[in-house]
Amino acid sequence: MKVLIVDDEPLARRGLRRELDALPGITCVGECASGDEAVAAIQKRQPDLVLLDIQLGRTTGFEVIERIGAEAMPLVVFVTAYDRHALRAFEVHAVDYVLKPVDPERLREALDRAARLRSLEQGASLAERLESLLAARRNGGEGPSPVLQPGAPDRLVVTEGEKKAFVEVASIDWIEAQGNYTRVHAGGRVHQLRGTLNGLEERLAGPGDAPPRFVRLRRSALVNVAAIRTLEPYGRGMYVVNLRDGSRLVSSRYHQRNVKALLGR
Repeated sequence: MKVLIVDDEPLARRGLRRELDALPGITCVGECASGDEAVAAIQKRQPDLVLLDIQLGRTTGFEVIERIGAEAMPLVVFVTAYDRHALRAFEVHAVDYVLKPVDPERLREALDRAARLRSLEQGASLAERLESLLAARRNGGEGPSPVLQPGAPDRLVVTEGEKKAFVEVASIDWIEAQGNYTRVHAGGRVHQLRGTLNGLEERLAGPGDAPPRFVRLRRSALVNVAAIRTLEPYGRGMYVVNLRDGSRLVSSRYHQRNVKALLGR
């Protein structure tokens, strides 16, 4: 995936470049310090993704999007010093956003999400979201009502050989971390997804006031609550968790609060 960095701070550009150079499958095609440079580089180098700072000296990242046009704009991940509250109004329009100072793991999650969207060829829907963002700003607002996250997905897209397939979230029994990938156990089959377990847990989370559908039992395991059949005390705050597919997982005592909350429900 070809990535272009757009940020008016040299130190920020160097940090982002360093992180990108360390990731497999990522090629940094350039760095831009201004809106004019960004527009020229996007048109000439045609990146797949732009890491776009919101404030670029006297101009903004939004003006870059307007000049390129939403239909022609590559995928966008905002990189910004804005706080979370200020981002609520427009974050749903981009692929993702990363707050400064940039956390390497958070950046990797954003890049993974961009790669997934690119593979699904969802450019049209992303263009619509960018158009909505620009229209809202032109009308004097910063976007729609402040909703942080859309609803949790009902299905996940997985790769099976050269094909893409859908896995119903309700059919998932548990998910395990495996480096930069996750292994999704569903209905007796195992599917591999690129991305971190933290990122997938965030995607699967429902509205903030709803009971979680998935619970973290240990650092490397996320379990579908509906798939849990029995819990057996294992000592020192740990449990053996028996799932409907026959799996037996041992929870970590460092995540015993999650198990207690589950028992309380």
